[in-house]
Amino acid sequence: MSPSQEPVFPEYETETSQTSKLIKKFKETPFVPIGMGGFFAVVAYGLYKLKHRGDMKMSLHLIHMRVAAQGFAVGALTCGVLYSMFREYVGNPKE
Repeated sequence: MSPSQEPVFPEYETETSQTSKLIKKFKETPFVPIGMGGFFAVVAYGLYKLKHRGDMKMSLHLIHMRVAAQGFAVGALTCGVLYSMFREYVGNPKE
């Protein structure tokens, strides 16, 4: 690109860092990373407890782990939707 040309999307080209894009997305939707972190925490805990499951069948343990992880992720996304609805309709009501 020559110096005489203007960028087509200046707001996009000024923000080239992947980290800054990620931080911006996390600020816009804070419950998505919380849900992802909780999902991975539940899976990690389930894998840790896999050794000490006793006489529980492997399939039953994996089903419980999956339900807990999905429940955490869906709960976080639901809280995020409710938070964004609250912010849009109660925080900034359009008159």
